[in-house]
Amino acid sequence: MPIKRKQTLGVIRLHNAVFYAYHGVLLDEQNLGGKFEVDVELHCDLTRGAKSDHLDDTVNYERVYDCIRTLVMEKKHFLLESLASAIGRGILKNFPKVFSVTVKVRKPSAPVKGIIDYVEVELMETRR
Repeated sequence: MPIKRKQTLGVIRLHNAVFYAYHGVLLDEQNLGGKFEVDVELHCDLTRGAKSDHLDDTVNYERVYDCIRTLVMEKKHFLLESLASAIGRGILKNFPKVFSVTVKVRKPSAPVKGIIDYVEVELMETRR
């Protein structure tokens, strides 16, 4: 009787990547910029990396960070939803070992008429 291959499903998380960027609806946000914080959870099969202990067999989180940085900095977005979706789609496009990604984007200095710590959008993108 053949032995079934065991999968090691897991999550790789990057927490609180911080960028100064120019996203927002208001003209001041687009011209003056502000701080944005990003968390990602990469849902993937970690079987090969867990067994081999080689970087090529897993998701290189330094490359993931570089991908996030590029996506945050290359294009202005009016909405956090649009930015979060661009990050999720970009990660799925560039990292075939990731089968779904949860993205959180926070805006600590959101222009609201009240006192809050931040505004946050969370979404999940999956492979079809």
